[in-house]
Amino acid sequence: MLKIILADNQAIFRAGIAKVLAVEDHVRIVAQAQSVEQAMIAVEKFRGSVMIYASSFLPDTERIAALARESGIQLVVIAENSELPDRYLNAGILGLIFRSVDAVELLKCVRKVSVGEVYLQDLRAVPHNAETDDFVGARVRDRLTPKELKIVALIVQGFKNKEIANLLGTTEQVVKNYLRNVYDKIGVSDRLELALFTIHHRILAEAAAASAATMRAMPIPVNPGSTQ
Repeated sequence: MLKIILADNQAIFRAGIAKVLAVEDHVRIVAQAQSVEQAMIAVEKFRGSVMIYASSFLPDTERIAALARESGIQLVVIAENSELPDRYLNAGILGLIFRSVDAVELLKCVRKVSVGEVYLQDLRAVPHNAETDDFVGARVRDRLTPKELKIVALIVQGFKNKEIANLLGTTEQVVKNYLRNVYDKIGVSDRLELALFTIHHRILAEAAAASAATMRAMPIPVNPGSTQ
């Protein structure tokens, strides 16, 4: 049985990775960590595992790599598309994948790393010109209103409908109305699929994050379908 530790401060992203790995009979998620402290505890407790962690979540790569070696744990880092693999390879990390990794490549990486092999996602396969290479992401971005992008960003960050409503000064029902519109425009059925779609399409994720950073919290009209 291959034991997996997931370490990332984005709950929905962890849920997405867990959903992908859950279909494998020989894979078991033994721990999920949303903080550095939780990750360190998991590393010491679940020896002989593979830990998948986000590069932004554990900046002290050398320290976690050293502890992982002592515990017999292999590491897979989820890097941002702009990052180079050198710092991770120099620390002894065997696996490197990017945020846009698909399920097939994720599983391939975990299998290789679990037996001590190095697996690096090909950097050349990651789009560098998002506007031209990610037509789907760009098209979805252009179909969403600024308010919808704001809600998408909050969903990706793991906020619940009630929390989003409080942040925007509106009601849960209005947020639900907006989410239905977003689901229809993107072609997803729930918030998990929405988060995974957004994370996979970097150009959409960046637009949502920018909208969340610049848009003031203000009441949203009751009928979101009329605000295009």
